[in-house]
Amino acid sequence: MSVTELFATRTEGMHASEIRELLKLLDQPEIISFAGGIPDPALFPRVEFAEALAWATSDTEAAQSLQYAPSEGYTPLREWIVRYMATLGVSCAVENVLITAGSQQALDYLGKLFLDPKDTALVGWPTYLGALGAFNAYQPVYDRIDPRANRSAEEITQKAASRGGRVKFAYLSADFANPTGLTFDRAEREAILAKADALDIAVIEDGAYQALRYSGTAYPPMLALEQARKGDMEACRTIYCGSFSKTLAPGLRVGWVVAAKPVIQQMVLMKQAADLQTATLNQMAVARVAEAVFDSHVAKLREVYGHRLNAMLASLGHHMPEGVDWTRPEGGMFVWMHLPEGMDGAELLAQALRTQKIAFVPGGAFFADGSNRNTIRLNFSLLDDKTIDEGIRRLGEALRTAMAK
Repeated sequence: MSVTELFATRTEGMHASEIRELLKLLDQPEIISFAGGIPDPALFPRVEFAEALAWATSDTEAAQSLQYAPSEGYTPLREWIVRYMATLGVSCAVENVLITAGSQQALDYLGKLFLDPKDTALVGWPTYLGALGAFNAYQPVYDRIDPRANRSAEEITQKAASRGGRVKFAYLSADFANPTGLTFDRAEREAILAKADALDIAVIEDGAYQALRYSGTAYPPMLALEQARKGDMEACRTIYCGSFSKTLAPGLRVGWVVAAKPVIQQMVLMKQAADLQTATLNQMAVARVAEAVFDSHVAKLREVYGHRLNAMLASLGHHMPEGVDWTRPEGGMFVWMHLPEGMDGAELLAQALRTQKIAFVPGGAFFADGSNRNTIRLNFSLLDDKTIDEGIRRLGEALRTAMAK
């Protein structure tokens, strides 16, 4: 007997991330990669973190930084998050904040918290691949959440019941979503909140890219809109997931959740069972750096990444053949491209790697049903203008070759 025969049925929904596999291409210098969704390491606040880690491991602080700590998180960091959320229009207490090992851990916990097998999770079409990976382990089914769709709560509920479960939550990134880069406006956010009220479900708001706006109108987080309407954090169904990965440093794996206290309290129990706590040393360093340079550092990121986004959009306009279109985000790290009908992004990737030495992420992986394979995701945060233009030129050549077949 193979030990694999003993695996739980939930493992059937676990698949290797196409993105994580593609990241291996970054080690090949001849490849121009638009595949990663990662910050530019040249922009990390390295000096500030070196100083913060030296402080955290000093004689006066090491007894705390190297010791076990409360599962809820390092109090000064939670207090900073309370102040930061206030700048976004969210009024919360320290008791409404849980520190997680990146926002990805938060998504796993929320899947565990809400989903029974065959329950329905409402997601974007497409949606963040990591969210699908986190939720898949809890064996849900997926349905679409679209603020522009004219579907009644009754219709959505009946469809979930026909599939053997209940609708439990809507998951979305309202600002510069991964993979599309698109943003919901205020009316669309309000529409989703109204639909969640009608369905009586939770809303998981992924704010990973919220701080990275380069142009256009900034909208309040959905949690802020709901709180303004209901007046009390404890009455809110929205659960906000934040992260320092895109703003300070992803390697420290520090994220957070802001939600009503019963949600936080249950997630604390999950954390105690999973890893006891997020690394205290990392939390202390992040708190120190955030307190010192968060606003100025994010301003620098906006300037650099905003310039690179504009460079990619200009290159796309110059090099792409007719029959291809793409999003024009106002922030984040991604541009989403629609290829001609019938073209497969995965097949294009294989050809582009072989003939043009460029990489990107095929779009089918971002759809819960694997559909819409004539899409790809492009990342611009890692490359300079010249490399972006050369890579987009090569992509245009690969597309012309594929379209001529």
